[in-house]
Amino acid sequence: MNFLTAMETSSSGLAAQRFRMNVIAANIANAQTTRTPEGGPYRRRDVVFGALPAPRTFEEELRSRVTPEQPLHVKVLGVTVDRRPPVLKFDPSHPDANEEGFVAMPNINATEEMVNLMLATRSYEANVAAFNATKSMALKALDIGKV
Repeated sequence: MNFLTAMETSSSGLAAQRFRMNVIAANIANAQTTRTPEGGPYRRRDVVFGALPAPRTFEEELRSRVTPEQPLHVKVLGVTVDRRPPVLKFDPSHPDANEEGFVAMPNINATEEMVNLMLATRSYEANVAAFNATKSMALKALDIGKV
């Protein structure tokens, strides 16, 4: 794997995790939204990731010489909508309350969303570290070439 390929792979991971953080932020921001254009309360969303398959096995990769190849990227395959039922909260004065006085609230757990946000942040940081390590190796290789 050449330096540019490694940087492209890390960059795709950065973009995917940034997208995931945006979706988590939207979940947290809409935790109290009881009315959406689709009707009913906001539904929690989650990101589904995928990766392009490796063209060779790990052993074949180690034994081969470095050749240009298609980079392996992290892909956002889609955003799924959580199908858990909304939480019913008794509040007869709320404008979206039903005849019995219950309001359908989004089933969003702030603790779960914060844990997901921390995981996405750590994954983003890992991709930054991998990118910086690759950049450092490329600069060292250039320094060796100067001699």
